[in-house]
Amino acid sequence: MVFIFRIFSNLPLCVVHALGGLLGRLTYLLSPTYRRHVRENMAQAGIDPSLRGAASAEAGKQMLELARIWLRTLEQTNAQVAEVVGWEHVEAAQQAGKGIVFLTPHLGCFEITAQYYSAFGDVTVLYRPPRQASIQRMILDGRKRERLHLAPADLSGVRSLIKALKKGQAVGMLPDQAPKVGEGVWLDFFGKPAYTMTLAARLTETGATTLMAWGERLPGGRGYRLHFGPPQQALTGGTVDRAQQINSEIETLIRQCPTQYLWGYNRYKHPGGAEPPPAEVKLP
Repeated sequence: MVFIFRIFSNLPLCVVHALGGLLGRLTYLLSPTYRRHVRENMAQAGIDPSLRGAASAEAGKQMLELARIWLRTLEQTNAQVAEVVGWEHVEAAQQAGKGIVFLTPHLGCFEITAQYYSAFGDVTVLYRPPRQASIQRMILDGRKRERLHLAPADLSGVRSLIKALKKGQAVGMLPDQAPKVGEGVWLDFFGKPAYTMTLAARLTETGATTLMAWGERLPGGRGYRLHFGPPQQALTGGTVDRAQQINSEIETLIRQCPTQYLWGYNRYKHPGGAEPPPAEVKLP
């Protein structure tokens, strides 16, 4: 895998995305489990079924483009950013000095947002290490930059995130990542109970500025358009209320670019040991 990624890291982005698109479509055709997740999740969200192929192609692009992010210098990685929308919100948050909580769902090229920001300030990103040691080493080397710090998804990592916010720095995470048992609650996501992390919501209660962030994949391998902005509705209330509001904000972003969401991700899985999902989720 590492050897293959090194090959892809030296190919033009347009070639990587073309091959990734083919890989994604083949995966959809050949993997019954993946195909089922894509169909069920898109249907649950009310997404046009005719977009399944395009969504699978985008997922393949997401997989292969990681090579050009992890195995290149920060300057080379950020050179792929063709446009940035909403950077004024980032600058305003930096001026406020209370820290920034970047919430980046599995939408578009979600790896590049923290990389890009790290050229302008320190950011600590929560991550869950893979099982294979060789891949973990590649990910650690690729994600860790001079001002991009990694925090494991455990208690020590949470402490690192809080410490960074207290310094007025930025933190980032995938708020739609299915948490482990005891780290989430069942909340509505596109009308169905999804075990939802509470950590992201708790961090928004610290007084830091909350910004949604994602990297839109431009057609033809032309690079990425980064989007930064506050939630459309200010997050209020307790932790569970905020977690539900974050789910709603993610839904809004997904509807803006439905083909680039990672529909094959098993967002509705039931973590072992967690209480069963309610038959019907009552909004807070």
